[in-house]
Amino acid sequence: MLTDQIMLAIAVDVARLFELAGIAVIIIGAIIAAVKFGRNLVVGRGSEAGRERDLVARFRSTLGRSILTGLELLVAADIIRTVAVDPTLESVLVLGLIVIIRTFLSFSLEVEIDGKWPWQKGAEGKS
Repeated sequence: MLTDQIMLAIAVDVARLFELAGIAVIIIGAIIAAVKFGRNLVVGRGSEAGRERDLVARFRSTLGRSILTGLELLVAADIIRTVAVDPTLESVLVLGLIVIIRTFLSFSLEVEIDGKWPWQKGAEGKS
């Protein structure tokens, strides 16, 4: 039978795994974006100015997507930690503030990557 202490230890470990996964996704995504950028810079074709803009846009898109994914994993870790490990009013308020800040960051990155708000994606095909 699982005791409260065992369940608490499991929740802490799962939250840590989500945090590590979020950090790893951001780091690996940054490395992949940099490698792709370098490779495309060496083998690229086309006009210099247009190619450079396109390369930077692709780099930012790849990096932004990895940051978004990492942020989502970090939010999941915060939720697990707050709900399962330390469910006090103060920790819930801190979680709410963290989620608001990360949501703002996510929206900002989404607009930066795609050039439009996330809810505008479904309206593309409609006239």
